[in-house]
Amino acid sequence: MRIFALGGAGKICRESALDLVRFGTFDQLTIGDIHLNAAKEVAEWLNHPNVNFAFIDIADKGKATELLSKYDLVIDGTTISLNGESTECIANAGCHGINLNGFGEEYKFNDIFKANGKVMVPGFGMTPGTTNMMAVFACDQFEKVNSVRVSHGAYRPIAFSGSITETTIYEYDPALEGRTVFENGKFIQVPPFARPLEIELPQPYGKSTQYIIPHSETFTLAKYLENKGVELIEVRGTWPKENMDLISALYNYGFMNNQKISLNGHEFGIMEAIGEYLQKSEKGNKTELFGYSLHVVVEGVKNGHLVRQTLTHSHPASDGTYPEWAGLRAYTRNVGIPMSIAAQLILSGRYQGNGALFPEFVFSPTVYFEELAKREIYIHIFEEILN
Repeated sequence: MRIFALGGAGKICRESALDLVRFGTFDQLTIGDIHLNAAKEVAEWLNHPNVNFAFIDIADKGKATELLSKYDLVIDGTTISLNGESTECIANAGCHGINLNGFGEEYKFNDIFKANGKVMVPGFGMTPGTTNMMAVFACDQFEKVNSVRVSHGAYRPIAFSGSITETTIYEYDPALEGRTVFENGKFIQVPPFARPLEIELPQPYGKSTQYIIPHSETFTLAKYLENKGVELIEVRGTWPKENMDLISALYNYGFMNNQKISLNGHEFGIMEAIGEYLQKSEKGNKTELFGYSLHVVVEGVKNGHLVRQTLTHSHPASDGTYPEWAGLRAYTRNVGIPMSIAAQLILSGRYQGNGALFPEFVFSPTVYFEELAKREIYIHIFEEILN
């Protein structure tokens, strides 16, 4: 099997590649990136005889597609704004594909993937991805699902990479149509900082106020649960407190509209300038607590009773006790490892369907959780009967 890591020099995708080296089976793994020296550095870091590196620019779709056509599967670590272009290349190359973001551009290539007998799974990291599997695990046990509340805390610096900065600007864009909740059969658009709710995450993260965010689980779970009578699906998230305070201030002062301004003859979006500053600043690359914390609550009818099932997850500490999880890597490993696991499940035939498909319809949560546990990432389940 031949695997191409697109955007493989990035801090998250390189963790996917490392997991493939440690747990996967392949004939070739290519670290592909527009930054060739960075791709070479990652390939050398992986230190495996079947790993190499290559230059790729998906803006040159002809050359990119030709290169990818030599591979069986592409793990796509590119940014949200590039996922439409990258998925087009993967589809036309005739490969399986999987990416981290899942914001919707990928599904328009469904027919190509289906005709090629390949699967594309948009959005398979921690959230979306692992959260989808947690919700499916719980919901499959219920005769009727009343509500699903997905929450997470992503504890990382606000601007340690360009893609993370882009995600911040995207998720808190006041005009974003995709920031919705599913309620009583309808998708309802909400503004940034809507529907605050206190969520108690496992230690060391603790309690925080979380707000609705524009994540794909709202849409994918609504489709998966359309025969379970679901009345409410909400997806919330938070970053470290200082990050949330900054975004709140920028939103209150109108910066999150990303208005175009002109300065010394150059035109740019104000948030693009702020993002550029944060990436180069010490504060933009620091935070006190690193890691990821998932929290999924499903309420509904199980065996005739009203039941609430709460699922959380844990991973090795970021305090240096586990060197490979120290600092920022407690965040990047959490996001990168799920994409690698999903790639391995596809290549080993442990998946269902062809086409561009929602994660809920592709993988078995139980099988996926077993793979997570091999990496010391654990899913915890607590259930209570409400009547």
